[in-house]
Amino acid sequence: MFADRTDAGRHLAAALAHLRDQHPVVLALPRGGVPVGFEVAKALGAPLDVLLVRKIGAPFQPELAAGAVVDGAEPVLVRNEEVVRAYGIEEDWIEAEAARQLAEIERRRRLYCGDRPPVAVRGRTAILVDDGIATGTTVRAALRALARLAPRRRVLAVPVAPPETVARLAREADELVVLEQPEWMAAVGQFYRDFRQTEDAEVIRLLAEAAGRQGRGASQPKVE
Repeated sequence: MFADRTDAGRHLAAALAHLRDQHPVVLALPRGGVPVGFEVAKALGAPLDVLLVRKIGAPFQPELAAGAVVDGAEPVLVRNEEVVRAYGIEEDWIEAEAARQLAEIERRRRLYCGDRPPVAVRGRTAILVDDGIATGTTVRAALRALARLAPRRRVLAVPVAPPETVARLAREADELVVLEQPEWMAAVGQFYRDFRQTEDAEVIRLLAEAAGRQGRGASQPKVE
């Protein structure tokens, strides 16, 4: 049980200390992954950015992931084929929902990052951070989108995820760091004493503080 996302981030940072000398970049999944990623980036002396991904919920059951989409020059769409088949979800509906979520991604990018350019990922060790994983659909989409940015290595780091999800994601990343792998898991929030929703204002503040910390003289590593 973690006290909150800050506490989880500090524990996760300790488990990632072996990556510090690789001069990594930390990419957090908004919104809940940002407070976790902030602590990881601070401990590793790494830049922090966001990777924006949106779940595509099933019709009439939006909390159930039928897929996920990640923005970029070529948006990445990942389908949860089991859910798509079970609910008979039409392709036209998925594409329309993906377009709606991409518009929301663009709105959030402007809100969170303003005019700040994305942190360079090519040739770097990229650590993808979230506050926890349930089915893994959105994280799988994020990892595949991250691959298109050509990092040297992709590391997935989360405080908690069930073992079957970890096994499915193992082929998508070069390294997985998962602090807790409970056999039974109803929701990520059950492993936090304080799992209140992360607000946009907190995301904006943490990203700005991380960017300011880098600008105040944190070393900018050479990419070989």
